[in-house]
Amino acid sequence: MAIKKIGVSSRCDRPEVIEMVREILARFSSKVKIFVATPTADVLGIEGIPVERMREEGVELIISVGGDGTVLRNIAKMKDPLPILGINMGTLGFLVDVEPEDALETIEEVLYGFSYIDRMRVDVFLNGEMLETATNEIAIMSAKPAKIIQFEVYVGDCLLDSMRADGVVFATPTGSTAYAMSAGGPIISPRVSAIVVVPVAPFKLSSRPWVIPSDSEITIRLSAPKKEAVIAIDGQKSYRIRPDDIVKLRKSKFPARFVKISDTCFYERVQRKLT
Repeated sequence: MAIKKIGVSSRCDRPEVIEMVREILARFSSKVKIFVATPTADVLGIEGIPVERMREEGVELIISVGGDGTVLRNIAKMKDPLPILGINMGTLGFLVDVEPEDALETIEEVLYGFSYIDRMRVDVFLNGEMLETATNEIAIMSAKPAKIIQFEVYVGDCLLDSMRADGVVFATPTGSTAYAMSAGGPIISPRVSAIVVVPVAPFKLSSRPWVIPSDSEITIRLSAPKKEAVIAIDGQKSYRIRPDDIVKLRKSKFPARFVKISDTCFYERVQRKLT
């Protein structure tokens, strides 16, 4: 079934990215109704619409022009994310499958119909109040540089570990190739429904990465008095947490959705990106 409405959102700080958006608009505006995200539209001098309103306007997918950060920002703006097609105009790009030279041809094909892959996300709660939903990871770090923090991690009612470390990363399979991998965690196939727990520079040699079921409720408590920490969600937003605070993580019922454009297997894609 042909697509009737699409959205376009991009980073706005690089001329070549804006030029790519112009090319998309010139090529496809006569074929499909295009809604342009407000920041991108402001740069182009045209009328825009917030990404968070695109679903109610009937948009069927969003073309994200930029890097992984652009994709994560677009997903974070939507409670129930629309399918995303990423055009890689960033650096490494694990979440953006299409290279600029293939962009117009790929979009042309997608407009005749597409399939997408669900990727789990994680809801983050602070003292019972929901903060954000993470697509990649939740990182808890010391609020003071080069200082360790002490914290306890529970899975359900069971103590997973009591740690002294620079921090800890909780990653989805999607985020297992990001901060968690750099901290020594395993790479997890997106077909595995799990959360990776990766201590960052732990004091104890026995504090190792864990892979736990995604339907687990995870609780984090700081255990050293008078020491604050920072919780960062997908590297986009951060919040201060104090020793009396309780952080909980739960699998979200709203997954991220990525347009499937090739049959290249996950393992080959990772190897290609890392070499």
